[in-house]
This record gives sequence, C-alpha cells and structure tokens, in this order.
Amino acid sequence: MKNGTPASTRDVILDSINEGVFTVDLDWRITSFNRAAERIVGVKRQEALGRPCCEVLRASVCEGACVLRRTLSTGKPTINVAVHIISAAGRRIPIRVSTALLQNARGRVIGGVETFQDLSQIEELRKEIEAGYTVADIVGRSAAMQELFRTLPLVADSDSTVLIEGPSGTGKELVARALHSLSPRRRKPFVAVNCGALPDTLLESELFGYKAGAFTDARRDKPGLFATAEGGTLFLDEIGDVSPAMQVRLLRVLQDRTYQPLGGTVPVRGNVRVVTATNKDLSRMVRNGEFREDLSYRIRVVRLRLPPLRERREDIPLLIEHFVARFNRLQGKDVAGVDEKVLATLMEHEFPGNVRELENVIEHAFVLCRTGLIRLQHLPPELRGNTPDTAAHLSAGTSLQAVEQAVIQSTLTRHGGNRRASARELGIDPSTLYRKLKAMGGTEPS
Repeated sequence: MKNGTPASTRDVILDSINEGVFTVDLDWRITSFNRAAERIVGVKRQEALGRPCCEVLRASVCEGACVLRRTLSTGKPTINVAVHIISAAGRRIPIRVSTALLQNARGRVIGGVETFQDLSQIEELRKEIEAGYTVADIVGRSAAMQELFRTLPLVADSDSTVLIEGPSGTGKELVARALHSLSPRRRKPFVAVNCGALPDTLLESELFGYKAGAFTDARRDKPGLFATAEGGTLFLDEIGDVSPAMQVRLLRVLQDRTYQPLGGTVPVRGNVRVVTATNKDLSRMVRNGEFREDLSYRIRVVRLRLPPLRERREDIPLLIEHFVARFNRLQGKDVAGVDEKVLATLMEHEFPGNVRELENVIEHAFVLCRTGLIRLQHLPPELRGNTPDTAAHLSAGTSLQAVEQAVIQSTLTRHGGNRRASARELGIDPSTLYRKLKAMGGTEPS
C-alpha cells in the first residue's frame, strides 16, 4: 500500500472491506483501523489509534511469533496464517492473518499493514464436522477409525465379551471406556486392571477378592474387582500375559458367570461385562499352545482392532489439534498449533509408540513453547535431528493441501509407485489415494 491516497478516500475504501485492516508505524503504533477491525476486535477506531497493536488485538502470536514483526524484519509478506485474538469482551476469536510492508510514495518502508478475517463461523462449522471424527477421547478420520466409530455403538449395546487388539499406545483402554460409556451399564462402575503387571497370586486376589483367614494377614474380607465392577464393566488389559492357571479360572468365570473368592466356599454370581485387550497375536499364541483356545473363543465374541498410527497417517493432523487444545486447557496456555515443517515432520515419523508417543511429543513441545506456533526447535531432539526431506522443501505459508501432496509423493516414491502399499501406509483406501492423485493431476513417481 502506498501512502499517497488522501486519508478520507483511503478510509472510505478500507471501511468498505469485510476483512479487518490496520496499519502500524515503525514503533508498532496503530495508524489506521477500519470498520471491520472495529467489529471483529470490539475496539473503536478512536481508541485503537496511537496504541501498540499488541494491546489492541492481544493475538496469540504477539509475544513470541508476531507475523507482522516477521514481515518487517524480513521484508517478505505473510499469507493466511491462522492465529486467534482476544476481543475487548474477552472472547477468543480465531482469525486468518496476512501481512505486508507499508511504503510511502518514494518506496521507503514506514510501517506494516495487516489484514485479518474472522473465522468464528468457519470454526463452528469445523467443530460440527469434526464431531463425526470423535467418540469420547478417540480421534480419527481414517477409514479404519470411521469403521470403528460405526461399530462401537452396536457393540456397546450388547453384553458380549469384547477383545480389543492393537499395539501399545493405540488407545485400547479409551475404546474400552467408550464401550462402557455408550452402554446401558454406563451408570455403573468401569474397573480396569493390567493383567501383565501382577503376579498370579496377587492378580487372583485382586480379581476375585478373599475371605478373612484365607492367608496370613487376611484379617477381614476384601471384595475383588469383579465385585467392585458389579453391574458395570471390567476391563482386563494385556490378557495375553496371564498364566495358564489363571486362564483356567477366567474361563470358568466367563462360562458360568460365577467366581469364588480366595478362602471362600460359596460361588458368587456376578453381573459384569468383561472387555479384554492385548498387544499380542493371540491366534499365534493359541497355535503355539501358549493360550487356551477355548478361552480365546470366550473373550473374542466381538473383536475390535486398533491399527498402529503409521497405518492411519491422515489422523495425525486431527490428533495434533486434539492434543494442542487439551494441553492449552490443562496448562492455561495459548499455543495456536504447529507450523508446516512440524506437521510434515510428524506426518513422516513412524511413531513406534503410536498415539501415546504423539501425545508425548506435543506435551514436550508445550514445555518449550508458551504461545504462537510449535516449531521444529520445540520438538524432542530425536525428531529435530531427523527432519524429513518433505519438511525441508516446504516454505512458510505452505498449505495443508501442499503438505498432504508432499507426503503422498514421498510415500509413493518409497514404495516405488505401488499405490496399494502406499495407501496401506497412509491409512487410506486405494480408491481414496487414486482420487487424491487424480486431484493432484495424476502425478506419481515413474
């Protein structure tokens, strides 16, 4: 913008624009403030003029990652950066910001100009859409997770035993809790126990309880977890780690719906739904004689599988947003999200620790990032030192669509153009990958 237009004419032009526009001088004081900016921020023009812009807009990037400051220091404009401001009424407003240098008629830089768009309605619509990608604290838009979301209410409505399979860190307990919260048993207890963390004798007393005098120091009756979960759901995690002797006892409980406390003589009938989980291959364990076949049939009347995160990469951006929002809420911070290079790095990472590892990465970043966008320097060292080629070729302002295209191309290259293998790694159907490639112009590695 040149400074040669008469002030009155300039104000009329600016006031006719639906986007908020303001300009600052080299001391960061506001020199113009249009009508849309008044409406969005809730501050009158007369109150804004002459004040530092950080006092008026109170944006999430003001302290550490001001986009206007970056433009003035580099001379390069910024386009469509998502941040949020705090209005005069204290309301959090998501906006999209673009910045440029402000020059006079002779081309000398005299300040900066920023335009911003209120994204409140778009944000509300996005939340409505993303509601379909969430059940309890389980987040995902991939085909596998959408199938799980469709299945969960049906499974929850029954009393059948359920086996949840998946690698460590994929959220098996979250699925078990979702089954309970969606079920008719939701007002009764949900009790979880890690079978692999307890020796047999302790696990038996924890599950079934004991009577006074059953062993030394047993001075009074103690109810077990089956009794504690009466009417509700008992979640047996890492069921593949229980010993053959304990497998026999569990089989009897599931067959007869009765159990006997240690030292007891009368069986107790229980009304408990049993949900189990494992990160092991139970079918292989049955073939190897390590797990009872009859028990495996009993615990997997319904079988749900949680894929590793590397098989559903399209869920990563949604999970990042979920964890950023959660840590902002828990820690009282104002982190806007992650920048393009961080997103590309996380999209390329293999995540051996799955969703739990991604959550830990974002929590680590929150320790180092107080506000603004999470950048590469905020990530754990093992991720900072292994920035993928995809991230290296992305510049500031790269769109999410461009990141997705870069990741697709990288995956296809890694698999020699094999679409089926690439789709499997990306966690999408081959037909979805075909449509995305067609939208990209059909380009793929030769």
